[in-house]
Amino acid sequence: MSVQTLLLGQTFVARGNPLETPWQDAVSVNTSGAVLIDGAQISAVGDASVLRAAHPKAKIVDYGMHLICPGFVDAHVHYPQTAMIASWGKQLIDWLNTYTFPEEMRLEDPVYAKSIASRYLDLALDHGTTTMCSFATIHPTSVDEFFTQASTRDMRVVAGKTCMDRNAPDGLRDTAQTAYDDSKTLLDRWHGTGRAHYAITPRFAPTSTPEQLDALGALWHAHPDCLMQTHISEQLPEIDWVRNLYPDARDYLDTYETHGLLGARAVFGHAIHLEPREIDRIAETGAALVHCPTSNTFIGSGLMDLAGLATRRIPLGLATDTGGGSSFSMLRTMAAAYEIAQLRGTALHPAQLLWLATAGSARSLHLQDHIGTLRAGSDADLAILDLESTPAITQRAREANTVWEAIFPTVMMGDDRAIADVWIAGRKRACKEPVTP
Repeated sequence: MSVQTLLLGQTFVARGNPLETPWQDAVSVNTSGAVLIDGAQISAVGDASVLRAAHPKAKIVDYGMHLICPGFVDAHVHYPQTAMIASWGKQLIDWLNTYTFPEEMRLEDPVYAKSIASRYLDLALDHGTTTMCSFATIHPTSVDEFFTQASTRDMRVVAGKTCMDRNAPDGLRDTAQTAYDDSKTLLDRWHGTGRAHYAITPRFAPTSTPEQLDALGALWHAHPDCLMQTHISEQLPEIDWVRNLYPDARDYLDTYETHGLLGARAVFGHAIHLEPREIDRIAETGAALVHCPTSNTFIGSGLMDLAGLATRRIPLGLATDTGGGSSFSMLRTMAAAYEIAQLRGTALHPAQLLWLATAGSARSLHLQDHIGTLRAGSDADLAILDLESTPAITQRAREANTVWEAIFPTVMMGDDRAIADVWIAGRKRACKEPVTP
């Protein structure tokens, strides 16, 4: 019989989607809450006094006024870009050619791929992220090493081999056939193994021929329980490029739909400059869109209309987009999402931002039955937030009149120092280790 552990603190509880219903009806914080962990799962969530009385033999971990949250879920990352994050001065296409592609070629070496996967996962955990959906490179070893390193940490992760058969340098191109064959081999090896989930992964339409998109669409049709992840409408020059490469397509989304790459388990990153028809089709099919705010400002892409898309009941996630994004922190990402929404005329509430980084992102990855919420039956993947992690945050939090006023400074100014503890599958992560280059 497993030992039960009872975590005491303030608990962030989501019952619905605060972007579609009033946040007060969807999300709450219990200032005297508790989470009961039994094995790898959450067994109960409720009032501390009630759960203590009902489970007198449980081991107590008292977090005081820290906020107990689901572990953050980063719905769109490129782990191979870890070492080149914060590379100066380029927009998307130049940035890919100058920084990204040379770095991704290095992951053909399994030793280097292992070191980057290990480094990335530890950095993510340092920042309270317990699940992510990552692109790898074209090299199968980059996928194997990512899943292997995640398994050693018992993390629930999603990843896939990035497929590109044109408009990429030598060493980063596959073919329609090898993209299919490699992806199928990796899918068969990893999907559903432990806590691993596979995502069929064309990088984006400009780097895949129609033949490759057809092949990946056929693979997805044969394995519909997998995700399909890619990019869409990140920058205006990119959209023009897509028009030139696919002159018969109605729009960017049509380059995917025509080849069988649109459906409820599709996950599209960025989605900044969507046409009305594209929004209609995404809403009809139930595909998810992922907001990457630090990346969109860092690379100068534009301002996603998160609030407008939410009115269409489109599944929405939040992501750092490492390494186009400028931070590994989902707290920093929430702050950037708030700032972008302000520029578009909407003040997102901290309840909405925390929901996006947890339950919203989990839903966009079809993992809501496992992660993203504090409820009985969910995996015990947790991030414990110190709401007074720095002097600047502390002095503001102590002036707060409500619990949300106390939380908001951490959302806006927090970083890895705000992560007091991380729990993965019911076990507290060991003390943070320094990153070894």
